[in-house]
This record gives sequence, structure tokens and C-alpha cells, in this order.
Amino acid sequence: MSTHITSIYDEDLKYLTRRISEMGGLAEQMVAESVRALVNADLALAQKVISDDTILDDAERQIGEKVIVTIARRQPVASDLRELMGSVRIAADLERVGDLGKNTAKRVIAVASASLPRQLARGLEHLAELALVQLKEVLDVYASRSPEKAKSIRERDNEIDAIYTSLFRELLTYMMEDPRNITPCTHLLFCAKNIERIGDHATNIAETIYYMTTGSPPEGERPKDDTTTSFGATGA
Repeated sequence: MSTHITSIYDEDLKYLTRRISEMGGLAEQMVAESVRALVNADLALAQKVISDDTILDDAERQIGEKVIVTIARRQPVASDLRELMGSVRIAADLERVGDLGKNTAKRVIAVASASLPRQLARGLEHLAELALVQLKEVLDVYASRSPEKAKSIRERDNEIDAIYTSLFRELLTYMMEDPRNITPCTHLLFCAKNIERIGDHATNIAETIYYMTTGSPPEGERPKDDTTTSFGATGA
């Protein structure tokens, strides 16, 4: 490969890295603003989050198109091909994070008329803080390409699961105490699940980075501490 072709290929990779970083920043902002809109019943901020989702969708599409063109022109193999395919996967996860923020924002209207108990608001904020820290850290790892740090983030996913399970129990308690709480608390359950899923997407990104840098997936199962699926179950 000539120096000229190598230089053009490097520019393609720099473009992808820059666009993914931009996507990550917007996804973080959308999640933070959606939770703030929910807690403060801020309908204008919720609408902004919903509108911003189209920017994230466009960025994912542009990254996909760039990867297709780059593969067609450069015919990369091994680590170069993993880098390109990893970019597509990470962009897809970030687009889904934006969708989850948008979904939370859409529920602001449904719960705006209900008085959100401060304890529940704090629980949602704490859950969002953990998810956003994990998302920010994994985007930093994307910049550094450290497989060790990527693996460390992957192994911390159960922290968010544990907080989500605790919040799930609190919401069920409110619903059982007063039937009038059922509708708003149901929306809050979906919002909490959205935030928990953001942690899952951050973990997906960590796994992708690990594969991009090592050529193999991380060993072992993801640690999980989400026990909500067992609520109400019977049996041994």
C-alpha cells in the first residue's frame, strides 16, 4: 500500500473516530436532559431531546455509509476490518442510547401532571448518573483503545442492575399502596428500564472495543444483577 493510500485510509479512520465521539457526546446529553426533563416536568426540554434524536440517526447513517465506501475502496483485512466493523456496531449502540433517551422524554408528558415523589426522583437520578458515568468512561476507552479498561467496564454492569432492581421494588410498592399511582409509576418503570438499558449498551461498546483491539471477544458471561424478571415467579 502506498504512502498516499495509507494517508487517505488514516483520514477515513479519523473521520469515523470523530463522528463516533460526536455521537457519544450527543447521546450523553440526550440522556441527561431526558432525566432532568422527567424530574422537573420540563416539557420544552423533553421536546428538545425528541428533536435531537434525528441528528443522532443521521450520524449513524453517515458512519455506516463511510464504512461501506472505505471497505469497497481499501479492502481492509484483520485489525483494520475490525476497526471499521467496530465503528458500525458502536454507532448502532449510541443510536439506541439516543432512542432510549427519546423514549424517556416522550413519557414526560404522561407523568407531568403527577407529583413525582422525591425519593423516586432521586432514585432515577442516581441510576442515570451511574449509566452516564459508564457511558462516558467507555467513550474515553474508545479513544484510548485500552482492552483492560474495556474489560473492567464490562465487569461493572451489575452495579446499574442492582440500583434498577431496587428502584423497581420501590415503584411496585407505590403502585400497591395507591391505585392512583399505577399509571405514573408504570411510565416511571419504563423510564428506569430505559436507563438500565443504557448501561447495557455501554457494556456492548466495551465488548466491541475489546474485540477491536484483541481480535477475540471477552471471556465469560456478563455479570448481571437484575432480578426483576423473577418477581411474582413461583417454583423451586
